[in-house]
Amino acid sequence: METMTTPLAPPVAAPPFGRTATAMITPFTSDGELDTDGAQRLATHLVDDGGCDALVLSGTTGESPTTSDAEKEALVRAVVEAVGDRARITAGVGTSDTRHSVALARSAERAGAHGLLVVTPYYSRPAQEAVAHHLRTVADATGLPVMLYDIPGRTGTALTAGTLLRLAAHPRIAGVKDCAYDPLKSAKVLASTGLAYYAGCDEQILPLRALGGSGCVSTAANAAPRAVRAVLDAFDAGDTAEAARRQLALLPLIEAVTGGEHPGTVTAKALLNHLGLPAGPVRGPLLAADAQLTSRLADALRTTLDRTADVGTAVPAAVPG
Repeated sequence: METMTTPLAPPVAAPPFGRTATAMITPFTSDGELDTDGAQRLATHLVDDGGCDALVLSGTTGESPTTSDAEKEALVRAVVEAVGDRARITAGVGTSDTRHSVALARSAERAGAHGLLVVTPYYSRPAQEAVAHHLRTVADATGLPVMLYDIPGRTGTALTAGTLLRLAAHPRIAGVKDCAYDPLKSAKVLASTGLAYYAGCDEQILPLRALGGSGCVSTAANAAPRAVRAVLDAFDAGDTAEAARRQLALLPLIEAVTGGEHPGTVTAKALLNHLGLPAGPVRGPLLAADAQLTSRLADALRTTLDRTADVGTAVPAAVPG
């Protein structure tokens, strides 16, 4: 009797920007200067201890509006040197000026970045065709894959489904960091393109992965990288109930870090400073978290990590409560 064999499925391509990415803060020294040594230490911690396979630099959480072009390039060089052989490094290069964004994209490529994060132009609020032209122009400037950053709450301009469908035809536009809070739009684009979708809002990690998303670009992962990764690990292992449990366990931290009036940069840096990891101050116009806010953040972190301690995420005993 002839034995029937099932052909092996073709290998699935790795996500172009990793799977579990931290939207990494930019460490500063106590006097507010770029701390490249601290950036290397933090990147190494997030990748080797935290289990992240990707880092996104100079995004919203990385204080891109208040870092210079030279600082952005130095940051990419330092992080690529530290972990670029074992993590995908994506550099934020989006501005409200197309020429400036092109220059930053070329600088990031020279510095060794593996990909680019390009936000829609902010403040001037161009029409959709102008937005698409801006994004295509930046994508044409280098050989690197581009992750579009759709965050209308900050930029004032959302990418429409039609614009995303058109941009998906560009050979180097490979993904989307989705902070649009529009699941219908996300589903329509996922159903019709090969764009890799990344949850840019931590509460959307599991819902977007369940729709076919590739992973996340997480602010909460600055402080709890293994707890964030555990959501995706459980889902990808086929245990949807466990994935849901782990997503829900993150809620105290997510709400504390991104659900209040203080930006994620402020809250993430407060937690990292509390944990004794490189972070330093924020730059104006942001103001550092006060003692009361830091205490609330630490409590939320401890609650989340206690709920996920089985994946090695417990707060170190040496860290004050």
